[in-house]
Amino acid sequence: MTDLRHDGAEMSDAEKRHDQLTSAPDSTEADAAPRIDVAEHDGVTRIDVRDDAAVRPGPGPGTPEADGA
Repeated sequence: MTDLRHDGAEMSDAEKRHDQLTSAPDSTEADAAPRIDVAEHDGVTRIDVRDDAAVRPGPGPGTPEADGA
């Protein structure tokens, strides 16, 4: 199945991502904000979590792993 915009054109990957992340009840535009940066150099792909990402991988604040215990 092809995902189409309201004007009948096919949706880009970015549009599909935005649509999926904002279609849930009580979702906001912030839910669709970018969380990673992807760069490719000499055939090597690097994925970095953005500094301004609201959700980050790893243990959350207050857990022993995050506090170095």
